[in-house]
Amino acid sequence: MNQVIGLTGGIASGKSTAADYIREKGYPILDADVYARQSTQKDGPAYPGIVEHFGSSIIGEDGEIDRKKLGAIVFNDSREREVLNRLVHPEVRRMMDRDKEKALSVSHVFLDIPLLFENGLDRQCDITLTVYVDQETQIERLMARNDFDRSEALARINSQMPLSEKRERSTEVLDNNGSKADLFSQIDDFLSNLEK
Repeated sequence: MNQVIGLTGGIASGKSTAADYIREKGYPILDADVYARQSTQKDGPAYPGIVEHFGSSIIGEDGEIDRKKLGAIVFNDSREREVLNRLVHPEVRRMMDRDKEKALSVSHVFLDIPLLFENGLDRQCDITLTVYVDQETQIERLMARNDFDRSEALARINSQMPLSEKRERSTEVLDNNGSKADLFSQIDDFLSNLEK
């Protein structure tokens, strides 16, 4: 029987690298961030509520939501972030559930969800898989990737559930403190066990 695998991690943990590799191996990956973008486009189901709450100042010249302007609001105010999540998450869930049922009929399905545990979506999964790095590695990678200073990197990391907690709550863990080859080897092992 095909299984639903919840794939999660933290910012700069390597979750996207893992997801890309799993996709290359032929498994469907349903990416919550892709659904979130679709739901917030000007023809998307969450768009009207977002504009109604946050106002027209967040709309760019093309009529789309300016992600930087919206991000500046919600990243610095947890209450506003909650409002945005209440508008977007149900739509993401609905779109993802629709595609999950189709994909499950032919294959195991991976749900790429950054906030898997935070939103209780782990309960919809047969297996939870966290891409883990220690915090110092996470800080260094985020500083290098996004050109952040240390305090900016820490602020982003601290706005999420600690990876150590996600690791504890997961069925399986991919340790990404080493090389990409190490990560890919762990994924290969996981996939071969999945197919047994």
